[in-house]
Amino acid sequence: MKHEYQIVERSPTPEEYKKLRQAVRWVKLDDEAIRKGLENSLFSVCAVFQGEIIGCGRVIGDDGIYFYIQDVIVLPEFQGKGVGKCIMNVIIEYLKTHAHNNSFIGLMAAKGVSAFYEKYGFKKRANDAPGMFLMWKTR
Repeated sequence: MKHEYQIVERSPTPEEYKKLRQAVRWVKLDDEAIRKGLENSLFSVCAVFQGEIIGCGRVIGDDGIYFYIQDVIVLPEFQGKGVGKCIMNVIIEYLKTHAHNNSFIGLMAAKGVSAFYEKYGFKKRANDAPGMFLMWKTR
């Protein structure tokens, strides 16, 4: 069965964000930290199905030198259906218009999903330097 969902450029509400984090068993965060973190995002996108959020992704950073992709989350029942790819495609389009030549684009991939981000040009860092990175090129 194909799911019809929409990608919407907006931040998840704190309640939506908590629901997504809980569904993928991420650590519980303080409500004030969630509110402040979401409020200070550079860019956010949500995947919505039948009026309910099923995924999200954010970009944080200084809007110049450093950009970090955060919280690409998809509800387990919608994983493997292209939702994460759609979220990342919108995030990459945002970066194409906002990141500068040689801006650092970073992310921390959850265990077992590095290959997903490698499709977008991200590379694994050395074992003693966790995470992934992408040096943005505009030329």
